[in-house]
Amino acid sequence: MDSQRCHALLSQTQRYHDHQNSADEVPMSHNPLLERHSLPPFGDIRPEHIAPAIDALLEELREGVEALVARAEQQAPDWDSLAAPLEALNDRLSQAWSPVSHLNGTMSTPELREAHDGCLQKLSDYSTWLGQHEGLFRAWQALRDGPAWPDLSEAQQRAVDNALRDFRLAGVDLPPEKKKRSAEIRSRLSSLSSTFSNQLLDATQAWSLDLDDDSRLKGLPESSLATLAANAEAKGHSGFRITLDFPSFYPVISYADDRELRQEVYTAFVTRASDQGPHAGKYDNAPIIEETLRLRQELAGLLGFSSYAEYSLATKMADSASQVLGFLDDLAARALPQGREEFAELERYAREELGLTELAPWDVGYVSEKLREARYAISQEQLRPYFPAPKAVSGLFAVVERLYGIHIKEDTSAPSYHPDVRFYRLFENQTPIAGFYLDLYAREGKRGGAWMDECRVRRRENGELQLPIAYLTCNFTRPVGDQPALLTHDEVTTLFHEFGHGLHHMLTRQDVADVSGINGVAWDAVELPSQFMENFCWEREGLDLISGHVDSGEPLPQELFDKLNAAKNFQSAMGLLRQVEFSLFDFRLHLELEAPSATDVQALLDSVREAISVVPKAEFNRFQNGFSHIFAGGYAAGYYSYKWAEVLSADAWSAFEEAGIFDQETGSRFRREILEAGGARDAAELFLAFRGREPSIDPLLRHSGIRAA
Repeated sequence: MDSQRCHALLSQTQRYHDHQNSADEVPMSHNPLLERHSLPPFGDIRPEHIAPAIDALLEELREGVEALVARAEQQAPDWDSLAAPLEALNDRLSQAWSPVSHLNGTMSTPELREAHDGCLQKLSDYSTWLGQHEGLFRAWQALRDGPAWPDLSEAQQRAVDNALRDFRLAGVDLPPEKKKRSAEIRSRLSSLSSTFSNQLLDATQAWSLDLDDDSRLKGLPESSLATLAANAEAKGHSGFRITLDFPSFYPVISYADDRELRQEVYTAFVTRASDQGPHAGKYDNAPIIEETLRLRQELAGLLGFSSYAEYSLATKMADSASQVLGFLDDLAARALPQGREEFAELERYAREELGLTELAPWDVGYVSEKLREARYAISQEQLRPYFPAPKAVSGLFAVVERLYGIHIKEDTSAPSYHPDVRFYRLFENQTPIAGFYLDLYAREGKRGGAWMDECRVRRRENGELQLPIAYLTCNFTRPVGDQPALLTHDEVTTLFHEFGHGLHHMLTRQDVADVSGINGVAWDAVELPSQFMENFCWEREGLDLISGHVDSGEPLPQELFDKLNAAKNFQSAMGLLRQVEFSLFDFRLHLELEAPSATDVQALLDSVREAISVVPKAEFNRFQNGFSHIFAGGYAAGYYSYKWAEVLSADAWSAFEEAGIFDQETGSRFRREILEAGGARDAAELFLAFRGREPSIDPLLRHSGIRAA
């Protein structure tokens, strides 16, 4: 096992499970996490299984690593004597930890969270031990320099080079005292990441507002009222319950005519896990942020980097911090004049049509939705009836089947962890090639957002092929009563985005785990397949497959399609500036500040907003305290990757625009050069092989409706 794959395991710390059986139903001699399964046995996993399984596996892995190192010292290692058995050891740990990690984010209970979090330091310690193991490093280097090297495949050579890079990034060359300090930092950072995520989840679930009737909810569509009523019913109340989960929060901010209600809900949302708002100080993530940033900068310094931002670029496409800042500054400069125009128009509409003389932060979403409806006679709620979740899902499958010649079929016999979850298998020429769990709806105990994660990675061992399995998770508005869930067009786009990540994982042809699927892919290129898939949600041919009215089955009418596309780039410059704001804040935070206080962090965010934001700010807003991407995910000093990869995805899509969105030759080339290649080759090489030239920023600007293009 190399440090890159182990660190990938440690990043999967945002998932979870709720099993109802009592502790004495299954004897502890039977531990499902220590057994090999083609799919996780979710129904058998209980909190008390987790620590014993991880303890036993880590002991087994340490012994296995030492045995392999001893062998490598006796004879020159080759792939089969070093890399393959290390990969097998890694897969043993992955098969145990992956379901625990996933369930920690989807079915959280206090008992399971405690068991999960109790293993984080053990895993971090093992990862650090592995990454700093000088004997193992020498064994990898001997493979790289030895007689077996020329016979390795391209994927195997890439995996070896990545492993050697990651050893150096882990501090294998450090003197003992610095190596020890590096280990302490990594262990603490793992714990801080989990604490940040847990406190944000707790803060989100701690707040709710119960209303006896709908008098304060005027303006909300019927579907949203039904969701709020279902929230109340689930808690044994009558009336309506507003929570801070997105399907509840978003309709209130976007549609509620009651301005005081919008302010109350907005305030609760933007002050989660902070020193402000209704639970001020109770779940405050500010100390977590301060310590995390200080330790990251210290770690980067130990490894010889001037900042954590520079350290993070060692595994990315971008060459330097100045290149990243130049890229973001250029985007901001192109979008800022148009963004100011868009906000001035919003202010004018609010003043003239709604009587609002000054826009507050909790007014922006509401007024924007009113202006969108007035200008284009279309809203997300108006589109919901055309996107019942079953039709959107089947349409997604139809798009993928048409594009790549594969077939997707549900497998109802697969073990699951919640009644809402479905499992599907991918077939090519009637042969199974992959599978995925689809978990669409928000619920209590499930962290917010949408993501794809590995359940199984494609790899080959002793001639046997392990098929890739993905977790695809969203937080959409759940079904109410007998009616299927009705998705907004935005939610459909999110579904396509995550499935793009899933395709990257599932359609790989790599048999080496470290470069299979998304593994080994530069972080600022990993969003290319996901952002690419979103484009099908805006095309007539795609929407004819995705949409079907909940009552009549009629596809989206041409009139609504025209309005949807006309409104596509509504406030596009404001949206682009918001993403650049997050990206600049993140990157500069890890580039410029060595030991920042909470005041320093806020001051930097304020200065970035002052330079490029066009919308009003609330002084009590503590966005950073909920910025999970960089404090509880893998995007630290890398949030810019979304825009960086969007340049690639927009340019890739322009090839389909030229040839036809379902052109078989172009689809086959995209699959071969991007999806199947995984991390076996450099991302820039893969893009060049697909597009035939270097990427251009022009398609992104054109697709985003930025006139400065």
